[in-house]
Amino acid sequence: MTDVLLLHPGEMGSSVGNALVFKGHGAYWISEGRSESTRLRARKASMFSEETLKAGLAKVEIVISVCPPEFAVEVADQVLEHKFKGIYCDANAVAPSTAQLIAEKFGNAYVDGGIIGPPLYRHGTTRLYVSGANAVEIVNLFAGSALDTRLVEGDVVSASALKMCYAAYTKGSSAMLLAIRSLADAHGITSTLKNEWELSQPRLWERSEGSGPGTTRKAWRFAPEMREIAKTFENSGLPSGFHDAASDVYQRMAILKDSEPVSTRKIAKLLRED
Repeated sequence: MTDVLLLHPGEMGSSVGNALVFKGHGAYWISEGRSESTRLRARKASMFSEETLKAGLAKVEIVISVCPPEFAVEVADQVLEHKFKGIYCDANAVAPSTAQLIAEKFGNAYVDGGIIGPPLYRHGTTRLYVSGANAVEIVNLFAGSALDTRLVEGDVVSASALKMCYAAYTKGSSAMLLAIRSLADAHGITSTLKNEWELSQPRLWERSEGSGPGTTRKAWRFAPEMREIAKTFENSGLPSGFHDAASDVYQRMAILKDSEPVSTRKIAKLLRED
């Protein structure tokens, strides 16, 4: 059995913790400053609570960071302040350049990670890609659990590069569809666009209809992720404007964080009210 600290158990992090518990590992989280909803998720996942980061780090051999991407470096620095000597896996949606900053802090103890798929509650939906000198330790940690964990060939931050490429399309194209629907609405041609898409782009209207409800409560997290993707494109000598704009779309939706799913029609209007 291996003891692991999850920072911090949101929907995805708590499901990762539950996968660890399923494998017989000890999954810990830090309760200090966390919301009641986080506490409920952690209890449901059968995770062990520690009040402070110092106390949690003293219990474990591995730390896995699953937090909003804009906090990834800050969380890593907080762990370093306590001189943690175990393996540190950053599984956040960050640019390879951001991952490299964190990797340089931890040296060979760093494992880069990228999660693709929804919070995992059954086999076959979600994959954790990992790279780095000790990445096999993370693969072994989850072997046989619902979290399909795979090595990525390449350099230490290859897992983050894969995550950026994947989300550049999935979340980036959803933002584009929402913007297009808003543009069509602004010009009063939504029904005509729907008819044309049904003729020439089967299933595209249906996908656009799902984009609003599907991103309503997650847009606040997608906005900084789009900025990380834009950074990845820019650092590779490619245009970054696509995903800067996608970030703007999701930022305009951030006020919906605690809402029930909102229709694409209503979000199309919201995007023009900013």
